[in-house]
Amino acid sequence: MTLLVVGSVAYDSVQTPQGAREDALGGSATYFSIASSYFSPVSLVAIVGEDFQPEHIALLEKHDVDVSGLERVDGDTFRWSGVYSTEDVNQRETLDTQLNVFADFKPNLSEQHRNAA
Repeated sequence: MTLLVVGSVAYDSVQTPQGAREDALGGSATYFSIASSYFSPVSLVAIVGEDFQPEHIALLEKHDVDVSGLERVDGDTFRWSGVYSTEDVNQRETLDTQLNVFADFKPNLSEQHRNAA
């Protein structure tokens, strides 16, 4: 049975008490796909911009995630930035959200994706 994942693939910039990262691979569909790949075949349907790095596609493929539904379009990939609290890392403040190409995302499911079961 193949698990169909439809959602966000993003770049995150985060500040934590342990340090900061700029443009780290993020997005709920990214992490759900990678985690699920340990238990089931996964097909990902998402949208990214022309700035999406090939090594991030390779990371998904390394985890046997089917990226045939990963649409690459002109524009920038969805970006989020935030700061995690120094007192409680379960608390965070969003500094910026740029939907970019994700703002116009209309999932286009192929026959293969529609038949995922």
